[in-house]
Amino acid sequence: MSDTAKPKPAAASRANTKKELPEHLKAYKHVWVMVELERGVVHPVSWELMGEGRKLADQLKVDLAAVVLGPPGGTEAAVTDAFGYGADVCYLVENNSLADYRNEPYTAAMTELVNTYKPEILLLGATNLGRDLAGSVATTLLTGLTADCTELAVDAEGSLAATRPTFGGSLLCTIFTLNYRPQMATMRPRVAPMPLYRAGRSGRIQRHEVSLPEESIVTKLIDFLPDGTTGKANLPYADIVVSGGLGMQTAENYQLVRDLAAVLGAEWGGSRPLVQKGWITSDRQIGQTGKTIRPRLYIAAGISGAIQHRVGVEGADLIVAINTDKNAPIFDFAHVGIVADAMKVLPALTEAFRKRLAPAAMRPAAE
Repeated sequence: MSDTAKPKPAAASRANTKKELPEHLKAYKHVWVMVELERGVVHPVSWELMGEGRKLADQLKVDLAAVVLGPPGGTEAAVTDAFGYGADVCYLVENNSLADYRNEPYTAAMTELVNTYKPEILLLGATNLGRDLAGSVATTLLTGLTADCTELAVDAEGSLAATRPTFGGSLLCTIFTLNYRPQMATMRPRVAPMPLYRAGRSGRIQRHEVSLPEESIVTKLIDFLPDGTTGKANLPYADIVVSGGLGMQTAENYQLVRDLAAVLGAEWGGSRPLVQKGWITSDRQIGQTGKTIRPRLYIAAGISGAIQHRVGVEGADLIVAINTDKNAPIFDFAHVGIVADAMKVLPALTEAFRKRLAPAAMRPAAE
C-alpha cells in the first residue's frame, strides 16, 4: 500500500507537538454523537457514528452519549435506538422550535448543551444537515472541525485523530484539534459499518430545557416539500453496485453496466469523469466527491481505481475489478481482479447471471 493511500501512525506524525491543555479545558470529557432526527426518522449515519464513538469512548474510558433534538413527543424511538446502538447517556432537548431543522435554533440548543456538559469529542454525520449544523456550532464554540472524515481514532496521547482526503483526494491527512474543545468531526455515510443493535439496552436520559422562543428565530417554515429524488438512486445503502469508468470507452458501451445491474437487482454508478462527460448523473457518482458505498458486492468495470475512487468503495465486502491494464491501481485493493476487456466480460456475466437467477419455470430443460 502506498504512502498516499494510508496515513502514517498518528502518534509518530506529531511527536512533541502536543501542548498541555489549558486548565479550563481539562473538564471536557466523554464522546458525543449527534443523532440526526428529521420528521421522526433517524439518518443511518447516526448509528454508524455510534459504532465509531463506542470505540473511541472505550479507548478513552469515558461515556458515549447520544444527543437527540426534536419536538415534544417525537423523540422516544430515537432515544431507545440510541441506547440499543451503544449510548450510555442520552442528552435530550425537546422544544417545539426543533420540530423541523433550522440552523438557528439547532445551533443554539447544541451550543448550550456543549457549554453546559462539556464533551471532549463531538461527532456528526456529513449529511446536508450535519454539515450545516457542524460548521455553525464549531464557529460559535470557537473550536476546530474536521469535515468528511474517512477514519476516526484516538492517538497515544488521547487526542482525536481525524483522517480525511485532501488535495483533491490525492493524499490522506490526519488532523488534530490540540488546544480547543470539543474536538469536532463529521463522517460521511457508509464509511463506517453499522454496529449491532442490542434490544432492551438502556441508559441514563439527561433532559435539558432550552429557551427558543419562536418570535426570536428569523427563519420560518412555510411548507414542507418532500425530496423529489426520493425513491431514485440509493447507492450508499445498496447491497450490490455495478459501476463503470472511462474504460467503457463510449456512453453506448456503458449500457452494459446497466444491463448487469438490472439482472442482479443492483444499483449502478460510475466514476467522476463519466459525470463530467454526461454519461451518468451526479447522484450516481461514486468516490470522494460522490457517494461512499458499502455494498456486499461491488463490480467495477473499466475504472483505474485512483485514491479519489478508492475512498468511496473500500468498505465493500467484495470488490471485483475488470480492467485491461494489469497495473491499474484498483487491483491493489480489489478482492478479485479480472484482466480483460470489460466489453466482453460484462455481457458474459450478464448472461450467466440471467440463466442462474431466472425462475425455474423459465430455465431451459436440461439436455
